[in-house]
Amino acid sequence: MVDAPTLLPEGRPDDRARLGYAMVATAATLFAVNGSVSKVVLDSGLSSLELAQLRATCAALGLLAFVVAFAPASLRVGRRELLFLAAFGIVGVALVQWLYFVAIHNLPVGVALLIEFTAPLFVALFARFVYREHIRRRIWVAVVLCIAGLAVVVEIWAGVAFSTTGVTAALAGALGLTAYLLMAERERRHRDPVSLSFYGFLFAAALWAVVQPLWRFPWEVLDDSVSLQGNLAEHVAPVWALVAFVIVVGTMVTFSLLTGALRHISATRASIVATLEPVVATVVAWVWLGETFGTAQLVGGAVVLAGIFLAQSAR
Repeated sequence: MVDAPTLLPEGRPDDRARLGYAMVATAATLFAVNGSVSKVVLDSGLSSLELAQLRATCAALGLLAFVVAFAPASLRVGRRELLFLAAFGIVGVALVQWLYFVAIHNLPVGVALLIEFTAPLFVALFARFVYREHIRRRIWVAVVLCIAGLAVVVEIWAGVAFSTTGVTAALAGALGLTAYLLMAERERRHRDPVSLSFYGFLFAAALWAVVQPLWRFPWEVLDDSVSLQGNLAEHVAPVWALVAFVIVVGTMVTFSLLTGALRHISATRASIVATLEPVVATVVAWVWLGETFGTAQLVGGAVVLAGIFLAQSAR
């Protein structure tokens, strides 16, 4: 998912802006591939909760090593901030990731991401009615486009063509992602994005450790080999290798690319480029998993993406 901290003000010129855009596009592509990899993992025997737990725990350890090595002072935290970081990790990280895995387990990857990526729409609405910020009029066009587009995508006239569980999880994930973006936007004034993400993953891992102690984790599943499914069904891979991809490439590498990109472009511009993710995810899932979409999904998806684009540029 795309991080929120802004390191450059909107519109500031940067000779390396093209590099920033390329880094975000690469991160979005890797996130998109990660969706199909995660779907294969979820069919291997690991539950959505177990994969979320493993991802959060390993990401926390990796980020901790990075922070200790390069910026140990950023680990300092006050008592009041600790409570905020705990809420950020539980709501903005743990629940969002778990709901994402539930969504892609029950929906085509592209559809799940499309629904979750409506979060910027809710961010803009929250800013308008809670923060009383001035929001451009285009937000109302974005609202109409997203609602209409999603209605077409899920074929609401047919009673929702996809899994109700998956659609509900994706919508809840969008709201959770909204909380993540708003909380990260607030906290970026006091903390760098690396340590913020570390604490987010740390408290997410702590939550899952309480829900499911690590000694009860089905570690034996990691030794299994599973089919890559779809058009790659004749090939197999060990579960541990797929999980390693989710953690290293789908979390650590993508995070580094996004953080680095924010040195050259603003978060608003980065988030707009990141709308490549549901598009690329749909293509990857079609080529790899054989997930196909009808005309309604393609048309509705294009309408939703237009709404997301407007929402991200409304603040």
